[in-house]
Amino acid sequence: MSVEVKIGIENTARELSLSTTEKADKVYKSVADALATGEGVLELTDEKGSRVLVPASKISYVEVGSSESRRVGFGAS
Repeated sequence: MSVEVKIGIENTARELSLSTTEKADKVYKSVADALATGEGVLELTDEKGSRVLVPASKISYVEVGSSESRRVGFGAS
């Protein structure tokens, strides 16, 4: 099961959206650790193995949820 993560970044019109195979608890911990000092970097790895780095000081919000419950469109079952 994959987890969908949406990150709002200051002064950016669009949010950053990615799916990861990490568990939601691990994602929450990564976000909390990065925001603890405000000087850290949030690092996540998507399903394809690409790493995403976001400066904690630029994060507006983070949404974490299961991407399995929102399947819509062609090929959705």
